[in-house]
Amino acid sequence: MKHKTLFFLCSLFFFLEKANAQCAMCRAVLESEEGQTAAKGINDGIVYLMAIPYILIAGIGYFIYHKYKTLKK
Repeated sequence: MKHKTLFFLCSLFFFLEKANAQCAMCRAVLESEEGQTAAKGINDGIVYLMAIPYILIAGIGYFIYHKYKTLKK
């Protein structure tokens, strides 16, 4: 039980730590730009790339749910 609690606390603190996912060059360019249009574009691209897998998994899940529901009838 102690190991599970310790693992949970360590993983919680690991995810709470601020993560920097950009390389040093990209970060320097995005922070130095005055209009911040490139930074907004990069952020929109990240959200777009992040959303597609969730949408695909949700669609596959709905398809499987629908198939099981129709097989029971």
